[in-house]
Amino acid sequence: MEKKKVLIVSHFMEIGGAERALLGLLSGFDYEKYDVSLFLFRHEGELLPLIPQQVRLLPEIPSYTALACPVMEVVKKGQILLAASRVIGKVSAKIYNRLHRYSSDSQVEIEYSHKYTKWLMQKITPEVTYDLAISFLTPHYFVAEKVSARKKIAWIHTDYSYIEIDVKSEEKMWGSYDNIVAISESCGQSFARRFPGLQEKLLQIENLLAVDFLKEQAKETISEPFGNEKRIILLSVGRFSNAKNFDNIPEICRKILEKGIPVVWYLIGFGTDEALIQSKIQENEMEEHVILLGKKENPYPYLAGCDWYIQPSRYEGKAVTVREAQALHKPVIITDYPTAKSQLTDGYDGVIVPMDNDSCANAIAEILENVELKNRLIRNTYKVDYSNRDEMQKLYALMGESHDT
Repeated sequence: MEKKKVLIVSHFMEIGGAERALLGLLSGFDYEKYDVSLFLFRHEGELLPLIPQQVRLLPEIPSYTALACPVMEVVKKGQILLAASRVIGKVSAKIYNRLHRYSSDSQVEIEYSHKYTKWLMQKITPEVTYDLAISFLTPHYFVAEKVSARKKIAWIHTDYSYIEIDVKSEEKMWGSYDNIVAISESCGQSFARRFPGLQEKLLQIENLLAVDFLKEQAKETISEPFGNEKRIILLSVGRFSNAKNFDNIPEICRKILEKGIPVVWYLIGFGTDEALIQSKIQENEMEEHVILLGKKENPYPYLAGCDWYIQPSRYEGKAVTVREAQALHKPVIITDYPTAKSQLTDGYDGVIVPMDNDSCANAIAEILENVELKNRLIRNTYKVDYSNRDEMQKLYALMGESHDT
């Protein structure tokens, strides 16, 4: 029987939740029945070597690679029209942001950078018609217009309640797909509130985890000092960005310490908020208690070595690292962001605490002293299948198939 052809399109494989979710999805395919190709704008990122060998990684295309290069670099490469189109998109986004009183880090600029350059992009593998094409990261213009496929779907990874966007423009972009995949029920609901006309296209497919792989990765030895047997080890992993709320960790940590609970809180990640986080550490005199470990290609030994995993986010779609921690049988604490209840079962395999710093610190302090609760949370993680491998059936069904994964 001829294999079904699947194409997945994404940006790169730098360390991030969406990229780890992509690895989980790629690990879930039955490669005896599916021929899976992956097109990345750039063959970059620490996670690139972790792509399963059965996946056909398509060659880079210069025009797509140039989307993330500095504009002057694009000019030097002779791609004048592409550079000009990017500038037009950037200026248009700034005007839109100003008119709508959006922040400078709204999603409009990245959406416009693709919208205003798509006419210059060549087809991705024009000789192939796929059974299913997946656009894994927004903006979603290129799979819609530069791929031939019998069915096309686009992925939602975040809570659209909190994102500043050009709704009319994005509605046209999303509307060109057969289905729109949300990674959680709450994620889909927030999207539907912004785009009620697209609700019928929504489908929920939760993130898949390669649990055996991450357990193997967790065995790697940590080469640097991590933890102290006299202190409770807390860990948070994610981009240093507004969404993750790491800038409030130093104050929360200080308030926990003031209650006489000895903790050290490690942060793994990188991003634009690093200087802000460092300033908050100094402001709260937490240099010995909140420690930035930077970017880690393999965070799993740290997850395995912590006492508690904490996700203090302002908003999330569904945090991959929370499920990874649970799969490694760690007790987890998350803040009460809008999609939190779809992340875990409160009191069963994790605990949800208030968002504001005072209440958050009070709740965490109380939880850290409750040994019975910690043991119960750990026991219950052994009862849940965090791989979500059954979710592949939903993907297969889009191609008119149903079989065991």
